Amino acid sequence: MADLLVYRAEGAAVAHGTDLYGFTVTRWRLPATYPPFAAILFVPAAWLPVPALKAVVLAGNVALLAAFVTLSARLAHRTPAPPLVCAATALALWLEPVFQTLLYGQINLAVACLALWDLTRPAGTRAKGLVLGLAAGIKLTPAVFLPYLLLRGRVREAATAAAALAGTVALGAVLLPSATASFWTRRLWETARVGKPWIVDNQSLQGLAARALGDPAPGLVWLLAAAVVAVAGLRLAARAPGDGHGVLLTAFTALLICPISWTHHWVWCVPLLVVLLAEGRTRTAVLVALVFTARTMWLVPHQGDLDLELPWWQQPLASAYPVLALALIVTYDGTAGRRPAVAAERAG
Repeated sequence: MADLLVYRAEGAAVAHGTDLYGFTVTRWRLPATYPPFAAILFVPAAWLPVPALKAVVLAGNVALLAAFVTLSARLAHRTPAPPLVCAATALALWLEPVFQTLLYGQINLAVACLALWDLTRPAGTRAKGLVLGLAAGIKLTPAVFLPYLLLRGRVREAATAAAALAGTVALGAVLLPSATASFWTRRLWETARVGKPWIVDNQSLQGLAARALGDPAPGLVWLLAAAVVAVAGLRLAARAPGDGHGVLLTAFTALLICPISWTHHWVWCVPLLVVLLAEGRTRTAVLVALVFTARTMWLVPHQGDLDLELPWWQQPLASAYPVLALALIVTYDGTAGRRPAVAAERAG
């Protein structure tokens, strides 16, 4: 649980008044990469002994997975019985992004649950958007749902989420002024602090482009591709019938265009599978489940810089998640059938 140890160190840095972005922990020398607001929330992690903390987080992540399955069913307008939720949760543990989240002690499931809970609340609910903004304050990627809400004409929700996000920044500035200035003016832009973008762990467009081109810094190629995908993905999400498709298209667009999307960030495969099964698209669901359980990126040579020397036939294996997400976006059909599709579904 290397990432959990980073969170614990962040909480300790806040509690003891030390430099939040000046330390590294574990044998991988991992630094803090989240906003100061997240570090404030991590303070209780510093109060527990490491073994107890690991046990709490492991149990908590399993509970969050069950909640995520339930919220995914709500996204698909279904209400599953408790035994079905338990069975689905047990099966979901085999999905590589979920397993990696538990292995690293990550907060992906917590952030995704916060965002999806708010997004699936009934329209007009009081303070709808507030929790989404808080989730973005912890880990910035949920902020992509703000333009999604605006494009759907849900201006009040977007404004509430933006205000909540701004509130997290303000709280960080009050309690941790130096760390806040450091994060928003410097650390946020140092993507190399997070890790090497070309390694197979990174399943974003940048990772795909770097490995395909054999270039650790694909630069303009990646930026142009990310811009095209961002526009196309959000446009489709805005026009999608219902929130189910729109939320999924937005989530996968975010995972594609982020500079780094580690494999464990792709826990959004859970609601994707639930929606596909709810729509009766079993063949596509099986294909998606295979992609997210096969762990193909770990089967190709990836020690050292071998990620940049992969032959053409290994490229789809090394970038399985972005390939699937691009297929979801490129073949989405918002008129015929009014549902997301992937190439395999059409071929079938």
